[in-house]
Amino acid sequence: MNSAPSPPKFFLRFFRYYCRPKLSDHIEGDLIEVYRERVSLLGKRKADRKFVIDVFLLFRPGIIRPVEGNKNLTTYGMYKSYFKIGWRNLIRNKGYSIINIGGLAMGMAVAMLIGLWIYDELAFNKYHKNYKKIGQVLRSGTLRNETFTHPSLPYPLVEELKTKYGDNFKHVVAAFPAGDHVLSDGEKNISATGQFIEANGAEMFSLKMLQGSWAGLKSPSAVFLSQSAAKIFFGDDNPMDKVLKIDNRMEAKVTGVYEDLPHNTHFHGVNFFASWDLFLASNEWIKFQGFGNNFLVIYTALADHTTFDGASGKIKDAILNNVQDDKNYVTIKPQLFLHPMEKWHLQAEWKNGVNTGLIQMVWLFGIVGAFVLLLACINFMNLSTARSEKRAKEVGIRKAIGSIRMQLMNQFFSESLLVALLAFVFALTAVTASLNWFNELAGKQIEMPWTNLYFWVIGFGFILVTGVIAGSYPAVYLSSFNPVRVLKGALRAGRFASAPRRVLVVVQFTVSVTLAIGTILVYQQIQFAKDRPVGYTRDGLLLIQMNSPEFAGKFEVLRTALKSTRAVTEVAESSSPTTDIWNSNGGFEWDGKDPEFIVEAATFSVTPEFGKVLGWQLLKGRDFSTQASDSSGFVINEAMAKLMGYGDPVGKTIRWTSNYSTRHTKFSVLGVVKDVVVKSPYAPVMPAVYFLGNYNNWINIKIDPQISASEALPKIEAVFKKVVPSIAFDYKFADQEYALKFAAEERVGKLTSIFSVLAILISCLGLFGLASFVAEQRTKEIGIRKVVGASVFSLWKMLSKDFVVLVLISCFIAIPIAYYFLDAWLAKYEYRTEISWWIFAATSLVALLITVLTVSYQAVKAALMKPVNSLRSE
Repeated sequence: MNSAPSPPKFFLRFFRYYCRPKLSDHIEGDLIEVYRERVSLLGKRKADRKFVIDVFLLFRPGIIRPVEGNKNLTTYGMYKSYFKIGWRNLIRNKGYSIINIGGLAMGMAVAMLIGLWIYDELAFNKYHKNYKKIGQVLRSGTLRNETFTHPSLPYPLVEELKTKYGDNFKHVVAAFPAGDHVLSDGEKNISATGQFIEANGAEMFSLKMLQGSWAGLKSPSAVFLSQSAAKIFFGDDNPMDKVLKIDNRMEAKVTGVYEDLPHNTHFHGVNFFASWDLFLASNEWIKFQGFGNNFLVIYTALADHTTFDGASGKIKDAILNNVQDDKNYVTIKPQLFLHPMEKWHLQAEWKNGVNTGLIQMVWLFGIVGAFVLLLACINFMNLSTARSEKRAKEVGIRKAIGSIRMQLMNQFFSESLLVALLAFVFALTAVTASLNWFNELAGKQIEMPWTNLYFWVIGFGFILVTGVIAGSYPAVYLSSFNPVRVLKGALRAGRFASAPRRVLVVVQFTVSVTLAIGTILVYQQIQFAKDRPVGYTRDGLLLIQMNSPEFAGKFEVLRTALKSTRAVTEVAESSSPTTDIWNSNGGFEWDGKDPEFIVEAATFSVTPEFGKVLGWQLLKGRDFSTQASDSSGFVINEAMAKLMGYGDPVGKTIRWTSNYSTRHTKFSVLGVVKDVVVKSPYAPVMPAVYFLGNYNNWINIKIDPQISASEALPKIEAVFKKVVPSIAFDYKFADQEYALKFAAEERVGKLTSIFSVLAILISCLGLFGLASFVAEQRTKEIGIRKVVGASVFSLWKMLSKDFVVLVLISCFIAIPIAYYFLDAWLAKYEYRTEISWWIFAATSLVALLITVLTVSYQAVKAALMKPVNSLRSE
């Protein structure tokens, strides 16, 4: 009877002398058992050679030191060894390293950009000191069973709040909404955005004065210029005490220069703040306005002992207490409340009394960033698992020489942290390089916070968390291998070993498909609103604001001169631009109207040519003419006609009891025009009346469609320079102004599409990793199948079908999730598209196609491998 084979005696003694005192008692037995298994499988010569290699691996520096030292590695040396081994593995497997680090860097870069964007959004208005105590007074009421919220307020309310409720406030500041104005000094004119505000507004908003002080705004003719406006207007000269004109009618003296307000403030872009007294002196009509005319805004700073809720409760009925004789106002039940400054940006929208806004988008993008980073971590897990076969013997040897599971887990966590650190460096580089592009896309001015300590603390915490999350599964999975089975070459994955990887792929594609569906629907909603009939022709429509008394009495001269250039077909005036509503009023009555039914309508003062300039569509009756009788006539829109309830309202009389614009109180309906969309393209059109009046602020010019804008504009400018030479030629195109209404949604769509593409790319990397894992696991099976006659197509089908099933499962999960969130998103638009089935079908089809293309590379590569190569070790 033959004795059992034994390893080479010299190397067995070498092991016993140098290594065994450092190892547990069972290690030598495990090595000998593995040796004997190899003898039976490979023969004694190959088994002897492998035993020698195993012994030298045990003695190799970095794994264990010789007995003479008789000390374990220090903690520093141990982790140094971990990182050194990890670095060598990355260098040895360059393709894997590029995919792995690149995927993590991509995910980190997306999360970093979104994080910077969210920080910028949440930091809005923090530039102002005590911003948590600053608020704006808003007015709400009930109209046609719906709650409206509006910032415009009556002039007498300012004194009411100061005298009766002054104990609740440190400051009460009246202001006229910021708008476009002309600053002039002799022949020099510039167009600038400015706001007239009470003197204590400078202190309340803590303007950072570069010259002068906050008290400078107390002068009745004072104006503060921003640093950039002062530079443009005066160059290197000292602007202090210089006199300039605002809108060619108000003389103002520069009493201060303030630092340009940052991009993430409510007042960004305001080039000057002028004295409220100057505004009152130039607009005497304001002093005679009552509580029924709303046109200004009011800002407040709370007293130290007061809260927003407490102050809101006290001022709630400040308007209602003064309008008891006005039936319309009493019916609307106006109430006041304070809107905190920290909510002005993210919670600035009101729908039926509910405060909404960009805050939902902030949390949405935060979730997207977290998921994209999670996808990158999942990608790392899958790629690490795919390489487990190649590292199984390393794990077996380490466990054979006495490494405990925690040491192996530390090794893999160290490698994961190394990958995360490298990915973070590449992510920083990518973010820095793409930040200008991202700012342009997102409409931001974000800068990298290199000197911010919190940024680096969060960054390294980011590395730690990402490294731990990304390395958790490989560390647990690889460290669980049985050393004897691994070294025997008998490692076989359990029945459910691939389940976690499959779940991770399903999660990846569920997120990716959901983002893709969301992107398509956002663009569909934008296009749906863009295709909405607007009721007039925007092309070639030029808008010029008459913000100077120089325009007074010169309309006919301008109109005649402009038409004589043959570049213009018609010219008209209006009280509001064609893309906005500046005036709305109540007090409309007609025969048969319910006295309790309150009507608020947009009111447009126009000249007779207005309809021709707009090219609006007349549905019934006629347009305005130059007849004197038309001065008491209305042209109304469809929405107003529906409210009146007449089949044909032409010729009917409308009484306007709160008319502030003309001397008439009775108007005859001349015609009905198709609804003109002037506000949000996503909302219903407001009832509107058009009448002939002289309270006009805008010139509307229709360029001849046969002439290009580049050819027409110099001719139009020449006319303005001749007729009103002291006014800067500042114009806007109606189509460009209308396009700005889609800016927020388009920005969201672009950002979502980019994040979707990156999420899909990262998911494909994860799928590539899983495909490589499967191909590696089934190499011998593929070789045997080829030997017995399997075709390349059948092998490709065998390797691809499992992944197709996984992506199909992802699509079935993603569709209801996407539908739920997108339906909620669309609900905030009254004019919205429908969620079509083809969006889900097309997205699922594209996801399947991408899956097949991604997997096919590994599948075809494995199918084309020569059987002799895959079966050689047998």
